[in-house]
Amino acid sequence: MRRLRPANASPPTSPTMYVVELSLRLSPMPVAVERKEFEAAQTLYGEVRQALESGHPKVLDLSCEKDEHKRVSLLSSEILAVQTYEKSASGGGGKRPGFSFDS
Repeated sequence: MRRLRPANASPPTSPTMYVVELSLRLSPMPVAVERKEFEAAQTLYGEVRQALESGHPKVLDLSCEKDEHKRVSLLSSEILAVQTYEKSASGGGGKRPGFSFDS
């Protein structure tokens, strides 16, 4: 027997994810790492930015919060840019990455 939602019930809310996106030298596709918490995304952004500012190549190990077996290691000297943005798990919503005059 299927349970139906009442007509006045709001749809289940999708959790918000925060994306830290890295642009790499000579690579057309960025590397994106998702975090469930805003603070975790800001911490990772700060770590990447600190590695960029140091001027000394450093290996950064990144992992996926959802699947701990997914990992990637990057050399900080190959990172050109880092950005963060909010991504809605519903697929179409959320804030667009980069800078835009659209509201």
